[in-house]
Amino acid sequence: MVKINIAKMNYKITVLPGDGIGVDVTREAVACMKTIGKKFGHDFAFEEHLMGGCALDKVGVPLPDETLKAALDSDAVLLGAVGGPQYDNNPPKLKPETGLLALRAGLGVFANLRPAFLHETLIDASPLKADIVRGTDLLIVRELMGGAYFGQPRELTDERGLNTMAYTVPEVERVARVAFEAARLRRKKLHSIDKANVLESSQLWRKTVVRLAAEYPDVELHHGYVDACAMQLVMRPTDYDVIVTENLFGDILSDEASVLTGSIGLLPSASIGGKVGLYEPIHGSAPDIAGKGIANPIGTIASAAMLLRYSCKLETEARLLEDAITATLKAGYGTPDLKGQPNRVTTTEMGDLIRKYVESN
Repeated sequence: MVKINIAKMNYKITVLPGDGIGVDVTREAVACMKTIGKKFGHDFAFEEHLMGGCALDKVGVPLPDETLKAALDSDAVLLGAVGGPQYDNNPPKLKPETGLLALRAGLGVFANLRPAFLHETLIDASPLKADIVRGTDLLIVRELMGGAYFGQPRELTDERGLNTMAYTVPEVERVARVAFEAARLRRKKLHSIDKANVLESSQLWRKTVVRLAAEYPDVELHHGYVDACAMQLVMRPTDYDVIVTENLFGDILSDEASVLTGSIGLLPSASIGGKVGLYEPIHGSAPDIAGKGIANPIGTIASAAMLLRYSCKLETEARLLEDAITATLKAGYGTPDLKGQPNRVTTTEMGDLIRKYVESN
């Protein structure tokens, strides 16, 4: 049994369900946080706002001013997913993903934490052989406010597309510090991933990380190229503890790492460093399964656990929610994406099982 902190604490959480299955999975994460609040005496006030394709449909922009203001006025933001094929041909300013980039910039979050942990009970769900993937437990720290996603100039004409990949020393330093500190709390091993053999921005990245490493003599620092890292992740994933890399590389590598665990629906993320933290699963909106009751809510529920840890500073509560996820999976329950789990359940049933564990432990 966990020791309950009887001191009531109040938190304002902005919820952005977004598009597709975002609505389905955020509903379960919010319900889990309400269960945590009831058990520990916390008051979580949830306020929903538009963002992404649903915002485009209703008000004509992917990130309404009202939504950003609400996010900045809250203690944390919980996001579902954004996007859909009907928006693919929109101009850049009218794409749901542009709203997500604007939200990250508005909140000032610069470090995206993406853990990839393989539950032993799901080892057969991984596409890799058990002897290769067993023991995978890594954290990717992705720089979130620079690189090609934000660099200027950028343009698109009928004949040419241009993006700029640029970094400054302060941008690299601040995310590298997050990664070094995270490594100190784990197995004290950090891999900095770049493309320094080709890109000048990566040469600056590597030079800056090397200099900063002198402040962390207890952390074992390794360097690697992004293409080699992509290969090693599927050959020797247990070699990695903490990975730090730039925006584009981190986007790709973290999605690759998610496959190691058996389903992209399992993995959470936390975007920190700004005034307000942003928490979201790493999967997309999956509109083809939205509303069918088969989406995996674990990535979003685990994101809520990260919200409790990083924004609310409620470590005991965060661990209990994570333990509830582990126990539910160990008991053999899973949504359809979790191949090999003998007890097939719906999105809501999975949430109910996790909440039942929280209530009884």
